[in-house]
Amino acid sequence: MTTTAPIPPITGTVTVALPLDKAFGVFTSSINSWWPHQFHIGAAEVAEVVLESGEGGRWYERGVDGVECDWGRVLAWEPPNRLVFTWQINGMWQFDPDPTHASEIEATFAADGPDQTTVTVEHRYFERLEGGQAINDAIRGGGGWELLLDGFAKSVADQS
Repeated sequence: MTTTAPIPPITGTVTVALPLDKAFGVFTSSINSWWPHQFHIGAAEVAEVVLESGEGGRWYERGVDGVECDWGRVLAWEPPNRLVFTWQINGMWQFDPDPTHASEIEATFAADGPDQTTVTVEHRYFERLEGGQAINDAIRGGGGWELLLDGFAKSVADQS
């Protein structure tokens, strides 16, 4: 690892007009509808972003050329309240298969009534990544999880 000093996490929160279980479903099963396709590591443009359900599920992109590039794995799958998955993309924008080099993304879902859910994301442990500070800086510079959750909220509104 390039650094052992803690790198501050990146967080984001959004409230959407969906019941808890549906918010979890759109976040996970419909990640392709809200994840910006310009954020990819493959040589080709993204055709699809996939987050497989269940612990051990893959998180990956499929390019328009059919090539799949892994991004991480699901560590905790606790519908409809919590999801933890790894980010295994290093500072050279390449997948690192070593899970000890992974940062983590935790998403929690809290009901704010029967038809409203607050989603909170914490992307942490950047110090585990090779080039973790560069990744942290790039994510923050690109709008961070606030921008990503804004896309999630727009996807929810479009699907309603």
